[in-house]
Amino acid sequence: MDEHFRVLNDTRGTVLAERAARARDAWGRFRGLMLTAELPPGHGLVLEPCASIHMFFMRYSIDVVFLGRDSTVVGLAAAIKPWRMTRFFRGARTAVELPSGTIEHSGTALGDTLSFSQVGRA
Repeated sequence: MDEHFRVLNDTRGTVLAERAARARDAWGRFRGLMLTAELPPGHGLVLEPCASIHMFFMRYSIDVVFLGRDSTVVGLAAAIKPWRMTRFFRGARTAVELPSGTIEHSGTALGDTLSFSQVGRA
């Protein structure tokens, strides 16, 4: 997970994350943010492929935006608490995990289009 991306809501002109890591392999997607102390403001984790997430072994709530193949928002899950799961979002190919409150603050809604731009390696 050494690639980092800026995640933008092109529809609203808002930034969802200044620095989001990307997890594409099975282990990275399974592990996700488990056992981390926090997800700092401006950070995120992009999971591909992903149509639902679990919050097992998590210590804090997060927001999750689910995207279809064309990066259109097909599902939203706000302030998911630890030890919960989201429902399966049909048509979702990507999940973007963000600090709790990001969906509301950015105004992100179903049908919005997101984009990703690489910001460097850590």
